[in-house]
Amino acid sequence: MEELLASYIKSKISITEEELNIILSHFRPMKLKKNELLLANGQSSQRTFFVVKGCLRIFFINEEGQDSTRYFAFENQFATALVSFITSEPSDEFIQAVEDSEVYYITHSSFYHLLDEIPQWEKFYRKYLEMAYVNNTRRLMSFLVQDALEKYRQLLDENPIIVRRLSNKMVASYLNISQETLSRLKSKL
Repeated sequence: MEELLASYIKSKISITEEELNIILSHFRPMKLKKNELLLANGQSSQRTFFVVKGCLRIFFINEEGQDSTRYFAFENQFATALVSFITSEPSDEFIQAVEDSEVYYITHSSFYHLLDEIPQWEKFYRKYLEMAYVNNTRRLMSFLVQDALEKYRQLLDENPIIVRRLSNKMVASYLNISQETLSRLKSKL
């Protein structure tokens, strides 16, 4: 399990074995049951998760009481309620395991300790933040300029695992459309 995390880190930054071992020593394994909540609205995000097996979902509940999914993290991906993790303020988001999952997590204090201790970890974090920014900006743009069909086609092109592995309810939540609209789109394609 730890090999997946190690190879992910090594794919992002040049690092010595000693530095890698120090970084890995700050991560802890965790097994999660389907639907288990890792973070609830109003809690401060104190952990960042690396998915070894399964899927995590980051979502919030809108004014109408509907959940709206911001991000899915599958195997070999990191996930956290990033705004809360950075600011230590209460989160507006939830983090939930949507499948039985195995993750590694690192605490906020360990994460920031590594930023001081290992210069390459700061480079890793910068790359992580850059990708989060790019992903969030692309998602925002898709909501502003694409209709439901265009959003669904883009999802099939760029992230088909979401459609293959998750329920229509979750896919619709991610696309910000109704399940009925999603069913019509699926029948069209």
